[in-house]
Amino acid sequence: MKYIISGTNRPGARSLQISELIQKIYSENGEQVEIIDLAVLPYHELNGQQYGGGLHEKWAEAVGKVNQADALIFVVPEYNGSAPGALKYFIDHWKYPESFEHRPVCYVGLGGIFGGLRAVEHLQQVMGYRNAFQYPLRVFLMNIFKTLKDGKLEDAVALQLLKDQVAGFKKFVAGLQSQAIDANSLLARK
Repeated sequence: MKYIISGTNRPGARSLQISELIQKIYSENGEQVEIIDLAVLPYHELNGQQYGGGLHEKWAEAVGKVNQADALIFVVPEYNGSAPGALKYFIDHWKYPESFEHRPVCYVGLGGIFGGLRAVEHLQQVMGYRNAFQYPLRVFLMNIFKTLKDGKLEDAVALQLLKDQVAGFKKFVAGLQSQAIDANSLLARK
């Protein structure tokens, strides 16, 4: 199963709306994917004592999904020139190497004039450092405040880019799996 990570814990976030739109595109392409919504994780439960174990049940479940995901789709808003701290904090509780190593990932950024470019690039540094397989077609949804209305993306070019990314990422993940070099294949051999 692929998982879409809605990259902020902000209630009513546009990231979740875009995640739901991407989920619909996958469904139209014959694949069911789930969303990991950071807004439902109990951030108030984290106090630093849980590093290395002892995660709250909802946190452990979310990290468990990452650890067994066929692939991850990050939907990342740009906050202050980077990815939201809530997303980084979530990632900081993942297990290495299981969560990262050879895990196929792709990115959708959203924001103002740059469409979340800086947020995605910062996240690419983290995933690259941890040896994830990064799909090269990134999608940047510019001026999201104007183009997203009632869960619908009114920018036809951006919507087509999302559809192209879904189609290409499916092939990318299938290619890695066919050669048994994706994270789940490699973990199964250990």
